[in-house]
Amino acid sequence: MSMGAGWYLRRLSRMGPREIGGRVGDTVRRRRWRSAPPDCPDVTGARFTAVLPAGAVAAVPPDAAKRLVADADRLMAGHAEYFGVERVDLADPDWWYDPKTGRRAPSGYAFDVPYRDEDAVGDIKQIWEPSRHQYLTVLAAAYAVTGDERYAERVAGHLRSWWAANPPLRGVHWVSGIELGIRLLSWVWVRRLLDGWPGAAALFEGNPVALHQIWHHQRWLSAFPSRGSSANNHVIAEAAGQFAAACAFGWFPDSARRRADALRSLERHLRGNTFLSGLNRELATEYHGLVLELGLAAVAEADAAGVPVPATVRLVLLRMTDALAAVVDDRLRPPRQGDADDGHGLVVDGAGTDRWGSLLATGDAVFGRLDWWPEVTGTDVRTPLLASLIRPGAAPDFPARAPAPGARPRRAASPGGWSRRAAGAAAPALRTDDGTLRTGRTTAVSRPASRPAHFADAGMTILRGPEKIWCRCDGGPHGFLSIAAHAHADALSVEVRHDGVDVLADPGTYCYHGQPEWRRYFRSTLGHNTLELDRADQSVSGGPFLWTRHARSRVLAVDTSGGGVARWCAEHDGYRPSVHRRRVELDSAVQELRVTDEVRGPRRAVRLAFHLGPEVTADLTGNRALLTWTRDGEDRSAVLDLPGRLSWRAHRGETEPPLGWYSAGFGRRQPATTLVGTGFADGTEKYTTVLGFRGQGA
Repeated sequence: MSMGAGWYLRRLSRMGPREIGGRVGDTVRRRRWRSAPPDCPDVTGARFTAVLPAGAVAAVPPDAAKRLVADADRLMAGHAEYFGVERVDLADPDWWYDPKTGRRAPSGYAFDVPYRDEDAVGDIKQIWEPSRHQYLTVLAAAYAVTGDERYAERVAGHLRSWWAANPPLRGVHWVSGIELGIRLLSWVWVRRLLDGWPGAAALFEGNPVALHQIWHHQRWLSAFPSRGSSANNHVIAEAAGQFAAACAFGWFPDSARRRADALRSLERHLRGNTFLSGLNRELATEYHGLVLELGLAAVAEADAAGVPVPATVRLVLLRMTDALAAVVDDRLRPPRQGDADDGHGLVVDGAGTDRWGSLLATGDAVFGRLDWWPEVTGTDVRTPLLASLIRPGAAPDFPARAPAPGARPRRAASPGGWSRRAAGAAAPALRTDDGTLRTGRTTAVSRPASRPAHFADAGMTILRGPEKIWCRCDGGPHGFLSIAAHAHADALSVEVRHDGVDVLADPGTYCYHGQPEWRRYFRSTLGHNTLELDRADQSVSGGPFLWTRHARSRVLAVDTSGGGVARWCAEHDGYRPSVHRRRVELDSAVQELRVTDEVRGPRRAVRLAFHLGPEVTADLTGNRALLTWTRDGEDRSAVLDLPGRLSWRAHRGETEPPLGWYSAGFGRRQPATTLVGTGFADGTEKYTTVLGFRGQGA
């Protein structure tokens, strides 16, 4: 979708003076850079020393290695799938071609490419994704595991092809900093994983073209960082890639400066992007995973290069890992919240490896698991490789368990169960006598002694019941920074699962560019399990990746003490002067979830939506729906009693307008049932919905 003048004016209105000044400087710099780019400094005699320790590859579990090799063989045959589109041309890819639309991106000066315009360029994510070169890290990992030089030779051929087709500042792959940052991280790992191959040095440090590309990627990232209202996950990827390259490819005269600058940026923005509770401030779960992967990869590079890292970096990553362990369901699935585009920081595993189990396994290896963490039974390639680089002696002495009985009392827990005294500075971390972690001059923290259920700063509450009932309640901020780029209009929405199956589902994301009606639907209020007034969203969209007015939510009451009935209550002001208040109660004794919606204010048209997961079928009669699904070969069921004061209808797979869809991943959608009740609210209205589970099977 092409952005009009109105979008740019609305975008400008969300910037502060400092950001505007920085962007003006970027514009001037882009004009200056139109001239021929400079040559990179001479680094004759460079050597790559950031190799894997002995035994790291041998520690890869056999089943993880088997999945890796199977995926690598599929790539060798030229087959891959990106965002629902099957590729059969990756044996010899056209780096600027979009197979989804059949279009090819135009050439020319990078900053002249209208990459947001699908009619001119094609689907930009289809073009960008292969050029993150994460499929090459998979091939390189297959070489490391098997010693089969076919994989290494394919990697070398594709890198030489890409470098020739994409000289600095020419074309679509030099437009976005997140792409350059992730690509640099991929190159670092390709070089590391190919270290035993005789041609590795000639491909990288002995290759003037490779050196030219690496240096210009770093020059670009130094010049055009994401700024102000755009300083979300993008700036983390930029800093992590820059830092990784400056550590592993630290051959250039400016490597030390770029390494220091990138580390400062990484430390600052990891803290800025993360709540004290450990959840990502974008409130988009997949970006929590992306940022955590990037942060762990950056720490691995630091330790491999012997570069000291501020204790706050490791502390943020520890908090993020504990938060992830706290919010996943019984099948290790985290919430489906906000935008998701299948983005990964580092890929060395084959298809079928569980991303979230892999992150928790790495957290266990690096920080130590707590007693309340869920068990991780799967295996992966990435964990033993990262853990081999992150030196225990270089890490702060994090406690792998809660403080021992008899430790001195601590102050009240912060959101998410963390104890804290004050915000700390980047300084060496010390273990205190009571087993807590002290960072900076005045900060001491200890990890949660039990599984957190309420994350006050993020407004997320997880209610858990018997029969593996899991419910997420959303009473948090609309999104991160002034534009809330990856937010959805989902205030007070709920997400309910039974043994990992989506019963009341968050429908997902599906797309970013090119299909505005689908983008609007998947991030709309109607597209979530919440209440809509007057057919308008709670928050006001200014266009793609831009919200100009944010609904403000506040949690009024939470009780997750385990007394048999867990309770949550919150409200938001997105429909001023009306107020939408919602209460949720999970009664473990009768396996029943009760949702009560209250609308206070003038007469308004109401639509209340409940989106069912794709595995769930619904038989709707009046205001009662019988829900059925199958899990592990066993039939399951629930009854959904809907408010009788509304008129209910089931929708499935409708397109004009879109309604009744579920997106399991970016670029993929499938029909699913959505139940919508319509009516009017007069003054103070209450609507009660009861979801009752039947007790067969756990």
